Amino acid sequence: MSDTVVESEVIRDAVQLACRAPSLHNSQPWRWVCDATGLHLFLDPSRLMDSADRSGREAVISCGAVLDHLRVALAAAGWDAHVDRLPDPNHPDHLATVTVTPKDFVTEAHRRRADALLLRRTDRLPMAAPPDWESFHTLMRARVQDEVHTDVLSDDARTLLAETAHLTEALRLYDSSYHAELSWWTAPFEAGEGIPQSALVSAAESERVEVGRAFPVTHGAERRPAIDEDRATVVVLSTDGDARIDALRTGEAMSAVLLEATMAGLGTCIVTHVTEIESSRSIVGSLVERDVRPQVLIRIGLAPSIEAVPPPTPRRPLHDVLRFG
Repeated sequence: MSDTVVESEVIRDAVQLACRAPSLHNSQPWRWVCDATGLHLFLDPSRLMDSADRSGREAVISCGAVLDHLRVALAAAGWDAHVDRLPDPNHPDHLATVTVTPKDFVTEAHRRRADALLLRRTDRLPMAAPPDWESFHTLMRARVQDEVHTDVLSDDARTLLAETAHLTEALRLYDSSYHAELSWWTAPFEAGEGIPQSALVSAAESERVEVGRAFPVTHGAERRPAIDEDRATVVVLSTDGDARIDALRTGEAMSAVLLEATMAGLGTCIVTHVTEIESSRSIVGSLVERDVRPQVLIRIGLAPSIEAVPPPTPRRPLHDVLRFG
């Protein structure tokens, strides 16, 4: 890559780890091309959502997350990643070019953060309040780029957010294409994409999380009965603008927050359906008391440590997302 020779196996391992990044409905809308000039990240237009993400904004956010995940994976392997975002204005789907230089030293913190790539998962169940929030909040803010704002919603704002989530679902009640799309991505078949049944919740469990997206429900014993309602803290990531670069940087910040929470032993769940419809998005914007564009919300809480952890969500085969050329 560039003037630095990196073994292809290192690139394969780093990209495979990076692709553990979260994406809308686990659609994984990215592809990588490695050549003599660097490792290039592209948006894959064939994997965009026609109903939930008509503009492709959430797909670009997903690609930002995979970009930050790549940096973390490369750092643990002994390489510093240097990112050129949107390098070609004539090709907006070319989101980034990554080149590398050797690191002087790999710390235990680099390794722990790379471990978090595999430990992180989306927790759609109700969670308890995160302990020692102020300490975690300081760490989280330090990890997020200045271009992305982080705001913690108050309890009063949570009430309006729950009403906004219900409004969003009501506005989509008769949107057959949206519901068909949702059903396809949660269908109970083996694949390297989509949301598996093990990651979904029952109707009763869903009712205890007022701000969650209404996915098709599963059946089975109700989990976490001791948590009568979700007490996770809600963080809003927003930007001053709404261009492609803003979505990309939001995804990078989202990745940083998720990994920091995982390292702290906290559970996380990304919330985006309230930013997919402009009326709902405007309400969310009013909750943060800034003149900004809300991009992503993240629930951060504490899950019982003794419960069984669901299997990891599937990922596309490496040969589908990485090409050497």
